[in-house]
Amino acid sequence: MTSLNTEQPLVSVIIASYNHGPYIEASIGSVLAQTYGNVELLVVDDGSTDDSVERIRRLQQQHGFDFLVQKNQGLSRTLNDSIARARGDLIVSFGSDDVMLPERLALQVAYMQGKPEVGICAGNIEEIDARGVSRGAPRKLALRRLDFEDVFLNRKPGAPAPTLMFRREALEKVGGFDPQIRLEDLYIQLKITRAGYFVDILAEVLALYRVHGTNTYKNYRFMVDNVLKTYAAFSDHPAYAEVCARFRNSMLLKCARTDRQLAVELLRQIPAKYWGSKTLKGLWRILEGSVKAR
Repeated sequence: MTSLNTEQPLVSVIIASYNHGPYIEASIGSVLAQTYGNVELLVVDDGSTDDSVERIRRLQQQHGFDFLVQKNQGLSRTLNDSIARARGDLIVSFGSDDVMLPERLALQVAYMQGKPEVGICAGNIEEIDARGVSRGAPRKLALRRLDFEDVFLNRKPGAPAPTLMFRREALEKVGGFDPQIRLEDLYIQLKITRAGYFVDILAEVLALYRVHGTNTYKNYRFMVDNVLKTYAAFSDHPAYAEVCARFRNSMLLKCARTDRQLAVELLRQIPAKYWGSKTLKGLWRILEGSVKAR
């Protein structure tokens, strides 16, 4: 699907689909329902084993958007290949289980006009469950601008992945996504802000983030491995050790009750000088779990 309106910048929306059969139609439908008039939609199925391809094909036959089926290559490589085929100056990578609100693209394009320093524009989200029911009112967050230090040191509320809009120029300047890092959103924000661009996050809710059983953030081992790999790409930063320790402390607290092996690994990796309340709470949860297991 491509609009013929050439007065507005072309936005290329890329949906990389992988085993999200129950959600993919809502995701694609939300792009097709955008009020913005100049959109190119590219959908790539990255080796799904469910009925995603059949569902997408039905929609593609009706609406005529670009659709490609491929063997599994991973999200970062799929995004790089899709960006190379896309024609827009503005690029949106959108989850095959999430939903855009109708005004999303229009608001972001209008905001980015005349702001070449903004490499990424984002917005706020509302969480929904697997059935599409709201999980509660979204957080009220004001418009904010993030530079590299803000993102690396986590000094301000971050940019939700379902709302990211990239300036193509910024993506090309940093060489796109790294296929070796599978948690692509944090890595690309750090790369783009280190290159001198800003991430501006609008106050408006732009997307519905679907919380379900297979969300990436629930895979603690995956999160630990890929976030630490991401931070390692910026190990020359003076706060690198502290940032890694802070992240390990946070993940230790999250996984201490559900993945004791990972929690113990994280605990051993945290230097004593970075121990704090989270470390002690995590340790207590590990010990608590050990007692209950006897």
